[in-house]
Amino acid sequence: MTDYPHPPFAPQAQTVPGSQKKMDPYPDCGEQSYKGSGRLANKIALITGADSGIGRAVAIAFAREGADVAIAYLDEHEDARETARWVEEAGRQCLLLPGDIAQKSVCHELVDKTVEQFGRIDVLVNNAAFQMSHETLEEISDEEWVKTFDINITAMFRLCKAAVPHMKAGSSIINTTSVNSDMPKPTLMPYAATKGAIANFTGGLAQLLGSKGIRVNSVAPGPIWTPLIVATMTDEDVQSFGSETPLGRPGQPVEVAPIYVLLASDEASYISGSRYAVTGGKPIL
Repeated sequence: MTDYPHPPFAPQAQTVPGSQKKMDPYPDCGEQSYKGSGRLANKIALITGADSGIGRAVAIAFAREGADVAIAYLDEHEDARETARWVEEAGRQCLLLPGDIAQKSVCHELVDKTVEQFGRIDVLVNNAAFQMSHETLEEISDEEWVKTFDINITAMFRLCKAAVPHMKAGSSIINTTSVNSDMPKPTLMPYAATKGAIANFTGGLAQLLGSKGIRVNSVAPGPIWTPLIVATMTDEDVQSFGSETPLGRPGQPVEVAPIYVLLASDEASYISGSRYAVTGGKPIL
């Protein structure tokens, strides 16, 4: 309750996709606190949106658990290099892969370059996402609707399809959905719709890939303090962000990472087709 920052937060508008280094307070991705124990020793992970926020926290945790990490991101090069620094300080290899996953060719390139570098993929974390806030339906353009689906769910389909041939039994796919998947915030309509699609896609894919021994799960975060928040929400929403949760504050990225570690590990060998809430006390359906 007291270890992490509480609202109100200072207004701090940024352009999409946002930069972590400009945020106040600075998000905690476990840089100084996460301690590994070899749970992912010698695994190879490809993580999208891993330059900052939840993706960075997962990359740091995976590296400290013994995994080599490929970091996919749009164009936030400074943030991505900072994530890579933490991965390499953990003694693991890091591959930086910039590109727009809304493009089919980029999705295939991410997989191809990861396999070229490391020989296989053991864990695929589909975490990258796009959102914008709108007060009315009329404000949402066709172009933004398509872009949101291309980045949040179509890219996920393409990445999974490209990665599965390079994954063996015991591998894991982890998709980031959201508390919005079943409690949609009306001002985030396109984003919330994609998050519902991700939850459904995960359940179906887990059944399709079960015979291959590949597990598929999703994580449903609530309000987590990441660059996407300050880059896409109003000053008013940023100031009060997370205050509506039972814990009274937003979560920090480091508080989400441990569930990804569990789902990526061999300890989760019988966990597939499930969705896990990290919401500060708000239940999901």
